[in-house]
Amino acid sequence: MVNQDFTTTYLVDQTPEEVFHAINNVRGWWSENIEGGTTQLHDEFTYAYQDVHICTMKLVEVVPYEKVVWEVLKNYFNFTKHANEWTGDKVSFEIFRQDDKTGIRFTHWGLVPEYECYEACFNGWSKYINNSLRNLIVTGKGEPNPKEVA
Repeated sequence: MVNQDFTTTYLVDQTPEEVFHAINNVRGWWSENIEGGTTQLHDEFTYAYQDVHICTMKLVEVVPYEKVVWEVLKNYFNFTKHANEWTGDKVSFEIFRQDDKTGIRFTHWGLVPEYECYEACFNGWSKYINNSLRNLIVTGKGEPNPKEVA
């Protein structure tokens, strides 16, 4: 059976250390609305985009310069019948060397085509990982969701 979990991979010129630090700078590439810690094992943080998507992640594996894994503790979508899709999923960032480049392999384990949110989530992760995170790594400036003012 073919793996259907959402995965994207690319190479950059930066070092594994630079890539690792960019991944952990979640406010720099995903959202400035992140609340909580995003760098240490067992840290928990909450992502919120208006009332559309709210989730709580926990760092369950942190291997400096090699791997970061989040577990989705809670999730809410206001646009799906099953508002808690993602709950229990894992999101991983694997860092590897390939020749003189550094590779990033992002996988959202559990985000499969059967999910109601698959298309929207595929597009969202593609934007954040392939554009915003890559830009943060390469140029030092990502494209996160701006801070929402209440």
